[in-house]
Amino acid sequence: MTRSVQLTDVRPSAPEPARSGVERLLAAVIAGRPGEVPALLEPLDAAERKAALTRLRTLRAEVRAGERATPPSVSDRIRSALCVAGAGCLPTPVAAASWLGARDLRIRAEDQPLALAALGDPAPEWAADLAGRLARRRAVAEDSYPLLHGLIVRAGYAVPPTDGYVTGWVRDVTDGRLVERLRADPQTPALVAHALAMAEPPEAMTRPAARGGTGYWPSVLRTLVGAGVLDRAQVLDPCVSRLLRGGPLRHLRLALETVRLLEPDAEELRERIPDWIGIAADAPSLVAGYAQDLLVELASAGALPSGDLAEMTAGVLLRTEKKLVRAQLALVGTVLAREPGAAGELLPAVTEAFGNEDTDLQERALTLVGRHLSAVDRGVRREVTEAAALLSPTHRRAAEELFGADLKPGAVAAYEEILPPVSEAQLVPPPATTVEELMAELVLDRLPEQPVVFERALDGLVRHAHRDRAAVVRAVRETLPAPEHEGPSRSSAHLAPGITVVVAGLLGHLDPAVVDLRRTRGPDSGACLHQALSGVLDARLWEAAGLVGTGALPFLLAAPTLHTGAIDPLVLVERLREYRDAGVEPAPADLAQALLRVLRADPSAGRAAERAAALGTRAGGRLAAWLRRDAPVGATVRLLRPDEDGAPPRYHLSDRIVVDLGERPAVRAEFPPAFRWLGGALEAIPRRCRHGVEDRAPWAPALPADRELLAACLLATLAHSVEADARGATEPLTALAEADGPAGRAVPLALALGLGCVDADDRLRAVDAVLVLAARGELDARRLATELAWLVAEGTVKPNRLADAARTAAATGAYRTVWAILSAMLPVLLDADKPVHGLGELLAVAADCVERCGAVGEVAGLDALASGRGSTRLVVQAGRLLNALGQAAGQPPAEPVRIGL
Repeated sequence: MTRSVQLTDVRPSAPEPARSGVERLLAAVIAGRPGEVPALLEPLDAAERKAALTRLRTLRAEVRAGERATPPSVSDRIRSALCVAGAGCLPTPVAAASWLGARDLRIRAEDQPLALAALGDPAPEWAADLAGRLARRRAVAEDSYPLLHGLIVRAGYAVPPTDGYVTGWVRDVTDGRLVERLRADPQTPALVAHALAMAEPPEAMTRPAARGGTGYWPSVLRTLVGAGVLDRAQVLDPCVSRLLRGGPLRHLRLALETVRLLEPDAEELRERIPDWIGIAADAPSLVAGYAQDLLVELASAGALPSGDLAEMTAGVLLRTEKKLVRAQLALVGTVLAREPGAAGELLPAVTEAFGNEDTDLQERALTLVGRHLSAVDRGVRREVTEAAALLSPTHRRAAEELFGADLKPGAVAAYEEILPPVSEAQLVPPPATTVEELMAELVLDRLPEQPVVFERALDGLVRHAHRDRAAVVRAVRETLPAPEHEGPSRSSAHLAPGITVVVAGLLGHLDPAVVDLRRTRGPDSGACLHQALSGVLDARLWEAAGLVGTGALPFLLAAPTLHTGAIDPLVLVERLREYRDAGVEPAPADLAQALLRVLRADPSAGRAAERAAALGTRAGGRLAAWLRRDAPVGATVRLLRPDEDGAPPRYHLSDRIVVDLGERPAVRAEFPPAFRWLGGALEAIPRRCRHGVEDRAPWAPALPADRELLAACLLATLAHSVEADARGATEPLTALAEADGPAGRAVPLALALGLGCVDADDRLRAVDAVLVLAARGELDARRLATELAWLVAEGTVKPNRLADAARTAAATGAYRTVWAILSAMLPVLLDADKPVHGLGELLAVAADCVERCGAVGEVAGLDALASGRGSTRLVVQAGRLLNALGQAAGQPPAEPVRIGL
């Protein structure tokens, strides 16, 4: 019989009789006194240590099993003592690394020197082997730096540095004496070089600090280079290499600031010209700008060969940042003014700007080419002329005047709108056919991020548990480590979240009272719609946990049949028939979710309703009535004015959105508590929501047949992502575009907010959703434009972000679709009470769309703006759009831009 570790083990009440060395060692461990362990280990011979190890392994299992009965502070001391004692009893580096790196033996930082003492004085090769194994495990290396450092010293510093060890080292040395500690540490050169080359530098090295402060690593590195502690090239090279590899700016700041403070001289710059060119072409904007400045410095001194300048120019002109492109064109112009003979190498590179999305930059490049075209030979002229095909139609006449007969007019092909193909609904594969396949699905790391795959796995678990509960229980116990399946509170690292509670119910680890409470709980009155929507899945999981492995749940009615999460109506009828024939009454939450997922607009819905009614069961009758209702669920959306109802001003849109689900007595009467909010149980008031991206996966498949309600549930989070630097809010928009059901105001408003999100990836997902709806013939461009217009006019959506999204959508070939949206928006924005800052960007995209697709029509207010004085981007692009519309309508075009020759 094993013995639980209790608090009474820590302080014996009676004097101990004389005991062997092994017993004294075990007593110290059980008492949580790691400081005594090294001295107790020292007199033990190999046989005694082997015997002690057997006892320690048993004690380790007891500590794990009795963890809940032991106060945390005592448990931590016992674990630490166990770790120290085991380290001194294990004979090989492999075994010692496994013991010292175990997650359940969390050695305290203050006890790590004790573990080193317990290891004794091993041979350098033994210490190096153990240190290397621990250092390769990042989490262990980061948290066990004192132990690792001691081993590496004993190994004679023969262990190569790893990311984990370097992170632990940086954390240890970063304090007020950083410079002195780095001077004294023989590891400093090697570890600094490794840290500077890491994909993600240690956090302590990137921590903001006053420049020149004692904890500011770039300043410290400059000091050490100046003092000769660090070799200048050994610091500069890894920094430049790290900038060249790229990545998020937050991971590049350390290298960038270090290079800036080192101030490379002309020779160091010349030696690394290829690196600076690569950085200028591909690095984040801030880093690329710095590299460009260094190359400009070289070019200004005549130290940048024209071939290298041409390579740099080709790379930089492909970037989207206008500032970088303008600076590069200016640099090329300066060099060509000084060295006209370089035109043959440089002008072909300049033509990369002919395809830039900004027509002003196209004009600059065309002007630059025009000034120096006479200096190139026929071959270069032909190459440059061919590139002119990339120019916007607005510059076509100017290009014809410049290149003359060399520019072949060619036949203009009729415009054809390009939209993504409409994908067919994909059938969900049947659940796993064997218990082994089921176990492999349940432990998938990304299972919660794939809601339909999650539902398939859940259905498979329910089905197999119904057929052979004992086999599934046995497979769970064999697949998962014992402590990880003792209940839902012991969340498993090997089991997909959400499945855990169902598995706990299968194993009999749940309190029936808790199950009943959770499966019948509805949302609080102040809950946001996401909490209510997540509560639907929560109720279903607890319901399944209470019924899994019993005759009351043979399979899930709500398991999706399509990749959108929807259920074919005829399939659901057959499932209800199987339930009737088996004499089983559907579980309330399972049936409710099935009704929400069934496709009411499917052509087979009428036949399915008749067959459901013919089943003669209450569930069949509910399905028939549900399929025959026009709109069982839905939502009405309105937005409060900042001062409406005498309330305090609401400056944030996310605090002004009101979703009214309306009163639907049938839903409130027939659905379980977790679903009754769909019938109007929640008051129609603004509901603040700050859900994280990790919570969003199950939302869309819960409502695949009611896109308007799904959109309404997403609005608060989307609005927050427009107003703050939150990310991931638009992930459900693809599912929204593929969902079924009519659209009211919520769908276009959700799309509008998605197009205005702060994060570029969020905007890209919103663009995809818009294009999918357009391809399906379900995009109401005018309603989307209406929502966008007032969001831009009131300042919630920034025009530059919307212009970026519109330009991205148009570049896929959907110029007519984008113009349909912009043409309905622009009159409202042109007539706004306050000037819309950044409107020129939207006009530029609109002009590009008209030039490409040949749209005709008028935009109210455009004439007055285009006739304004000045050459601002707003006036220029208004004139360009007016000119494009005039050309499309057959009117004579405006005068072309004159290119200097």
